[in-house]
Amino acid sequence: MTIPERPPQIEDNEIDDLFKYLTNESFNQLIKEANIKYYYWSDFKYKFNSSQISSELLWKIVWVKRALSAERIIINGVYKFKYNLTINTQQKLHEFDLNLGGRLGGEEIIPNSDKNRYLISSIMEEAIASSQLEGAATTRKEAKKMLREERKPKNESEQMILNNYNTIRKLKDLIGEKLTIDIILEIHSSITKNTLNSPGQEGQFRKSNDIVVVNSNGDIVHIPPDFEQLETLMKDYCDFANELNNERFIHPIIRATILHFLLGYIHPFTNGNGRTARAIFYWYLLKEGYWLIEYMSISRMIKRSPGQYAKAYLYSEFDDNDLTYFINYHLKTMELAFDSLKSYINRKIIEKQEIYNFKIIKNINDRQSLILKSLFDEPKLTFTIKEVQNRFNTAYDTARTDIMGLEKYGLIKKNISGKKKLVYYRAENFDGILSKLIAEGQA
Repeated sequence: MTIPERPPQIEDNEIDDLFKYLTNESFNQLIKEANIKYYYWSDFKYKFNSSQISSELLWKIVWVKRALSAERIIINGVYKFKYNLTINTQQKLHEFDLNLGGRLGGEEIIPNSDKNRYLISSIMEEAIASSQLEGAATTRKEAKKMLREERKPKNESEQMILNNYNTIRKLKDLIGEKLTIDIILEIHSSITKNTLNSPGQEGQFRKSNDIVVVNSNGDIVHIPPDFEQLETLMKDYCDFANELNNERFIHPIIRATILHFLLGYIHPFTNGNGRTARAIFYWYLLKEGYWLIEYMSISRMIKRSPGQYAKAYLYSEFDDNDLTYFINYHLKTMELAFDSLKSYINRKIIEKQEIYNFKIIKNINDRQSLILKSLFDEPKLTFTIKEVQNRFNTAYDTARTDIMGLEKYGLIKKNISGKKKLVYYRAENFDGILSKLIAEGQA
């Protein structure tokens, strides 16, 4: 990713003249249009290039307008940030309020019998994507198989994914807590376990200023604050997270997004800052009652456009720490993740309809029907009891009983792999037995 062009700078002696333009009605519509989508300078200069006024002058007028209406946040008395809530932003927040905390909780959208299965799948997706954003090199299929089998990680990439998975599952235990430095260190320690060059850096703030953020070309794009300020900065960070709404109301999704940005900006750790920031984002929204966020993989959407994610950070920092760019990008990824969840649920509803023939087999439950469909679709599929247990988020004995039921019908066989691990696969005459059982169920 190339470094974005920085916006034109406004000199002190220009301010008075720029204020005069704000009262000129002929520019009101242009200013309004410029702020609806909140373009950054590199896009702005092409979209607002008219004979009436130069794009640079209009940018400066719009910048003053944005600065006047912005909400402001100060960390450690030195680091100043601001943001604006556009009409589009407010509309998205309203829609998230309706959906992420309530309406999709109904039985008709996520059946109670399926919630555990959907939840485990979503946590796996988030753990994998968040790790891949930080360089984990493995496929989703292999990573999911490792998690379902509870297999020991083979390499650092798999360890990163396992750490993310375990950490996300623990976040629910922290939703009744106020954010503290100790909790942040605990999250970081969990998320970086056995993946850092120096194990002593797990759950520890960096002890030097050697850490800088670079792009894919090796160019420095961000220099974090001095490490000697970290204790104070992170205390202010926690105070911002724990601030009561009657002190200063900031919409919970906006506050969670700002927490995500600030941790990346402060960069308190030698590694794992992004994963920790995204974990805190999830923690805060769960704490505020947005329970459906647990079913959404934000990182998977970010992974589709990592360049845009990086640009959202840089646009905000380059434009006088205007967080609006990062907020707008984050809301867009949340919207995509929400749409992806709805599509996933619809696919699963269709899948349940497709397993009707399996369900009419005598004494076959929903979990067994889904196992049969997987074996029907993937003849070479193999699985263990532990993998079935984790796939359906059920007890080990329940998974074992499900498999034994299918084995009793002669639909699956078992073999011993490695150190006495039982592996199950479909029987050679699977199709014939299945057809016979379905015919008997229909009789």
